[in-house]
Amino acid sequence: MRSARAPLHELDEERLVRLVAKGDRAAFEELYRRTSPWLAVRLRRRCVDEQIVAEVMQETYLAVWRAAGAFAGAGVGGTATGWLWTIAARRLVDAFRRRAHHAEPPAAAVPGAAPAAEEEVLAAAIGGDVGDALRRLAPELRQVLQAMVLDGLSVRETAVLLGLPEGTVKTRARRARIAMREALT
Repeated sequence: MRSARAPLHELDEERLVRLVAKGDRAAFEELYRRTSPWLAVRLRRRCVDEQIVAEVMQETYLAVWRAAGAFAGAGVGGTATGWLWTIAARRLVDAFRRRAHHAEPPAAAVPGAAPAAEEEVLAAAIGGDVGDALRRLAPELRQVLQAMVLDGLSVRETAVLLGLPEGTVKTRARRARIAMREALT
């Protein structure tokens, strides 16, 4: 299907998604090889149940294969990895909802675990007063802020993801905004 183009390992993720949209299995395999390790790590930071993580990974890449043509890309300010994470995060919320009907919701994160790589990158990328204010937030406030602002989840999705009542998510989001505002004034 591919004509004389750059080798797949030289293409960026957006170009790989474009090729996947055309049915290119080799591009899909390269996208999976490149993105599945970090995606699994991000999912495991939000869910310790390996079965749910495996299901979400499978559902995510199936959705990527089926919906790659719907990826809008950089033209609307998006990235392929951001698009992929959005699919995975929503699939994780769906998995929590399905499981909530049958059993207790799984733990959202490993207590006492080392900071996630994304948190370290975020802390390094957001410097100055904003970074300092973000680092001073209580972990439970930072989790809600991360889910709602960085991951773009709704209050309901954040509640399911973190295993909290919606009212608690709203309260923590409000407290986080107030604390950030006070730290920055």
